[in-house]
Amino acid sequence: MNVEIDITHGFDGLTLRVEAEVKGGLTAVFGPSGAGKTTVLNIVAGLIRPDAGRVCVNGRVLVDTGAGVFLPPAKRRVAVVFQEARLFPHLSVERNLLYGAKSRDGLADMVDLLGLGALMTRAPGTLSGGEAQRVALGRALLSDPELLLMDEPLSALDRARKQELMPYFERLRDEARLPILYVSHDVEEVAQLADQVMLLRGGQMQALGPVAQVFAGEGMAPEISRDMAAAVLEVSIAGYDARDGLTELRLGGTPLWLPGQAGELGHRLRLRIDARDVMLSETEPQGISALNILPVTVREVRAGPGSGALVALDHDGHRLMARITKRSVRRLGLEPGKRLFAVLKTMAVAARG
Repeated sequence: MNVEIDITHGFDGLTLRVEAEVKGGLTAVFGPSGAGKTTVLNIVAGLIRPDAGRVCVNGRVLVDTGAGVFLPPAKRRVAVVFQEARLFPHLSVERNLLYGAKSRDGLADMVDLLGLGALMTRAPGTLSGGEAQRVALGRALLSDPELLLMDEPLSALDRARKQELMPYFERLRDEARLPILYVSHDVEEVAQLADQVMLLRGGQMQALGPVAQVFAGEGMAPEISRDMAAAVLEVSIAGYDARDGLTELRLGGTPLWLPGQAGELGHRLRLRIDARDVMLSETEPQGISALNILPVTVREVRAGPGSGALVALDHDGHRLMARITKRSVRRLGLEPGKRLFAVLKTMAVAARG
């Protein structure tokens, strides 16, 4: 199943231009405020009529301005989850879930997927923000959509409630087999959840590709990539050192160490390593506190408009990024092919199953 978007639309003094073909999984529509992210979702949902263009879901035309086609929202089989849960306050959780559903088929599976069993008789006013968003998500999925749109669903929640919801969003991404367009401006959310990223800036689509590729800035100008440059790596848990309280991870055959117990043996994790948290050394550092030191090879050096530069690195086929000063680039004599050691200062971790 895929989504084709080819639209042009004027908004807030900008012209939005997006041409993309999105496959299954979760695609993050990512970028700063005013980039046009929510406008894209509203056009796909049928809440806005584009100036020109075409939108198709699995070959079914939702919008074609040239042919005069514009399906109303109710006929699109597109479900939307907004920033606010928008539950009906006079209905129980169960009745909210079934509102718009054709039958009760699938209710039990949805309740299990989203952990709603203990909430079914509750009123929306008694739910936490995270619980309410899970109910809103369940209601959207029970409408049997072909496409799910999520517009900053975590932005109204505090950090604790966001972390409460993340495992459910991950299960949805992995188990629902439904294409999802997920609007966000939060780098950590996108790195944790997205299979691919559509990057918008100033109404223009700058990149569309796998999350690791886009965060590494491939094919992007330095002034764009420096704001979000990072490595996104898939690793597995190899063990736990109870004496030192460290989890051992494996990046291919290389061990990495994380504080605390990150999960069970064999579980997969996704690491986000910000380019600003990577130091480079010509020799293997000795006598330092950092535990994670990787041999790397320079792939590319990109000078930024200010004092900084981005260095693309390779470790046994895994892409890393480092953001350092131009002076450091000169002092280290960095150029493609040069061998170095990368010191990883911090790593953000997300479960992957």
